[in-house]
Amino acid sequence: MLILGFESSCDETGVALVETSAAATPRLLSHALHSQVAMHAAFGGVVPELASRDHIRRALPLTRQVLTEAGRDLADIDVVAYTRGPGLAGALLVGSAVACALAAALGKPVLGVHHLEGHLLSPFLSADPPVFPFVALLVSGGHTQLMRVGGVGEYCLLGETIDDAAGEAFDKSAKLLGLGYPGGPALARLAEFGDAGAHALPRPLLHSGNLDFSFAGLKTAVRTRALKLADSPCDQWKADLAAATQAAIVEVLVKKSLAALKATGLERLVVAGGVGANALLREQLDAACAGRGLRVHYPELALCTDNGAMIALAAAMRLDAGIEAARCDYVFDVQPRWPLATVGTVVA
Repeated sequence: MLILGFESSCDETGVALVETSAAATPRLLSHALHSQVAMHAAFGGVVPELASRDHIRRALPLTRQVLTEAGRDLADIDVVAYTRGPGLAGALLVGSAVACALAAALGKPVLGVHHLEGHLLSPFLSADPPVFPFVALLVSGGHTQLMRVGGVGEYCLLGETIDDAAGEAFDKSAKLLGLGYPGGPALARLAEFGDAGAHALPRPLLHSGNLDFSFAGLKTAVRTRALKLADSPCDQWKADLAAATQAAIVEVLVKKSLAALKATGLERLVVAGGVGANALLREQLDAACAGRGLRVHYPELALCTDNGAMIALAAAMRLDAGIEAARCDYVFDVQPRWPLATVGTVVA
């Protein structure tokens, strides 16, 4: 079965082809991604209307690109998948419209996919795929969650952020330091030249006794330090504060992940989402898990951010598991706010 996937939930247009068979795990044939970072940089963040218009321009050229690279034709496609939500309403509508119109023209069924489920399952396309069950750390600009994953559609929520997500903490702290957009990668680059021990920043909820997260207090502490040091004649404080901020976020993520593994008795951790590309996070998780005889799995770096491959894969795995059927009504039923609980069995 050949599945064409579209991702358009925010500021990246992704298209991919994933092939499945009864005898093998799904494999990625080709994928293409266009990031809108350069366009939104002038505004310091994503402008929803501009994002939607750019998805319109990119969707079909990217589709032609992935078909050409895979050596396939439109007629070879069996199912068209798209991101149904959550995300920006206008951006989601573009992906839904393109997917449904293309499927209707081909006489093929469509399947709307939950964005977070795509991230959660994306490591199955890596060179070192996980096996069920495992603990998943979903960590991105809008989400920070720990979940027990028993299988496709079997998700138990262990803990989540009560305010800012880890990615927001990176981005907002970067803005306080006067760094460019997107802030997270810029802060991580600057942190390489700083001393993480130069500033004692809080680790909110680190010793709370539960698996929830909070990063708003950390952001406030960074703001307080930045205001005090703004008139310093030397800019080294920025690199030091960036390093301290990154160290605080990473320490919380690592220790909460280890606590989740201990609480569930599982020995595998999956890290997914854009923050999963952070080098310090990977380094510390690898070291911590190796020292305890645990395994940690990541998506390939190219698949950490939003992409069409994860959407096609999630559709393939749901179809293969028999927990959902593709449809032919071609309704634009996007869900900008869509609890993960509605796509499987989620226990709070």
